[in-house]
Amino acid sequence: MARAIRLARLGLYTTDPNPRVGCVLARDGEIVGEGWHRWAGEPHAERIALAAAGDRARGATAYVTLEPCCHQGRTPPCTEALLAAGVKRVVAAMVDPNPLVSGEGLARLRDAGVQTESGLLESEAAALNPGFIKRMVQGLPYCRCKLAASLDGRTAMASGESQWISSEASRRDVHRLRARSSAIVTGVGTLLADDPSMTVRLATTDLPGLGSGEPVRQPLRVVVDSRLRTPASARMLALPGGTLIACVAGADPARAMELRAAGARVEELPEDRGRVHLESLLRRLADQEVNEVLLEAGPTLAGTALTSGLIDELVLYTAPHLMGDGARGLFQLPGLERMEHRIPLVIEEVRRIGPDLRLRLRPGRV
Repeated sequence: MARAIRLARLGLYTTDPNPRVGCVLARDGEIVGEGWHRWAGEPHAERIALAAAGDRARGATAYVTLEPCCHQGRTPPCTEALLAAGVKRVVAAMVDPNPLVSGEGLARLRDAGVQTESGLLESEAAALNPGFIKRMVQGLPYCRCKLAASLDGRTAMASGESQWISSEASRRDVHRLRARSSAIVTGVGTLLADDPSMTVRLATTDLPGLGSGEPVRQPLRVVVDSRLRTPASARMLALPGGTLIACVAGADPARAMELRAAGARVEELPEDRGRVHLESLLRRLADQEVNEVLLEAGPTLAGTALTSGLIDELVLYTAPHLMGDGARGLFQLPGLERMEHRIPLVIEEVRRIGPDLRLRLRPGRV
């Protein structure tokens, strides 16, 4: 199963919106076939492993990181392929949270006489697909907030100058976060200040699982722009991956038409005190098969997302320099006046990236 999980990880940058899945077939103490799911619409991990094993799959045990599917989706059900190949035992790391499967795949196999088990290395398998799991269970994508700050917690000088706070090594690491994400969300303030591209700018060789010459998948770019201040000349509108601009109802119909003509999707969402309601936006993205969101935004949008309980993970790149108390902070968090009002965070990981420290944190409880 550990080998199957390593194989599944090769799909980190390619399988979206499908889950990352690996499969290993073993018989008589020997691996006879293995595979991993690469692209949506292409064969699932089980079918690739079965093709590699050929006749040796008969009587084998299949170790798969996610319960085999039993429904017709973009590809035929994997349960039927396993039965046709004569696999005698299937061990799944976890049950598929997709309501179309959710235990039915293993039940189909058991009913046909195949031995089944689940739960082996379950937490490791679940860690591969936090967005797919959350979307299936809660109807929301997994939201990862990326931040870069000086050692004294500053993200830009008072003038707005912010290039560059973190090192080149950290910025390359951010591109890997982008590459695994379904969508990048930012605010119109960031767009107006920086006119960013918000694309993945890494070579194929920098992303495991991609072959030479294969395209790097570009995530959808999402701009939270309640009143449609985005100019039609914004750089990201003409770039691969597509751009969605989220606004409130009735926001400047003429500008909406202009932005659509420039290549953007403009969608109206419910309003929250004059601004786009963020949870509604995330639910809309989940409906569009967005699994993982990378929030790259200024302190206002980041602060709203944090206090609304919408951030699952914070990735903070801390650079070894000081910017002074006049510079801008990480979050806009009005109303924090007493120690009891603090927002607790749990440190999950600390890692050196070039000269910087990368902290991976999650919101916690006091």
